[in-house]
Amino acid sequence: MSRDDSAASDGGSAPASAAVDSADEPRPATYYHLARAVLYREYLIFVRYPANAIGGIVVALFFFGVLFYGGRLLAGQALTDSLSGIIVGYFLWTLSVGAYSSVSNDIGSEVQWGTLERHITTPFGFAPVALLKGAAKVVRTFLTSAVVLAVMLLLTGTRLSLDPFTVIPVAGLAITSVLGLGFAAGGVTVLYKRIGNWLNLLQFGFIALISAPVLDAPWTRFLPLAHGSAMLQRAMVDGVRLWEFGLADLALLVGVAAGYLLGGYVVFHYATRRARRLGVLGDY
Repeated sequence: MSRDDSAASDGGSAPASAAVDSADEPRPATYYHLARAVLYREYLIFVRYPANAIGGIVVALFFFGVLFYGGRLLAGQALTDSLSGIIVGYFLWTLSVGAYSSVSNDIGSEVQWGTLERHITTPFGFAPVALLKGAAKVVRTFLTSAVVLAVMLLLTGTRLSLDPFTVIPVAGLAITSVLGLGFAAGGVTVLYKRIGNWLNLLQFGFIALISAPVLDAPWTRFLPLAHGSAMLQRAMVDGVRLWEFGLADLALLVGVAAGYLLGGYVVFHYATRRARRLGVLGDY
């Protein structure tokens, strides 16, 4: 083969090899890939450990059974008259506990397992990963809480308005504020480690927030869950649709959700940054 033929041969194969090399190069991951991986992780946890998920549903139904049957023995007709509101409040409480613990307990487990540093070294940053993990757990909590709600309705024979285009947005925005509280609690967990007793105590405070008297004390609408709980009661008990709510009510619901989520995100960011500066990020 002549020198010219070999040169031509090399020149023809160079672009092809360059194309193969560029195709083999790894592409940078996007937030879409991160969200898909986090959702798939939650699915795998649910499939591989179904006993734990079923146990959570059984525990929630057990406490509702104690509340319902014990209250009916003690209060009688008074409980029956307010049963619809109690079911809606308990449904929102299970969602709230799931949203709150999705971030705070998960970060506490990562600290205990010694895998927290992996989140820090991701190209997305620690806070976005924790936020998407919390959102994925909220999706799973919606599914399990829906099962709890269905069983509660069957046990009590109660009928509620279950329009998904109203219940899901209102309940989702209501527990978004709790997700912000979970973020703040997660940041404090990274900084101070073992504070699980204090974090669990806050879950019982959700009961007071859900039952806050928003009509008698309008300032309570600015607290987490309070305004969303009142709107969810109107939606599920009275059958009010999403487009039938006033614009001011919807704006306040969105504003409270965004405000607490942003505040929790800021607390989480500064707490983790301080933990890194003090060198206690991987300690337990």
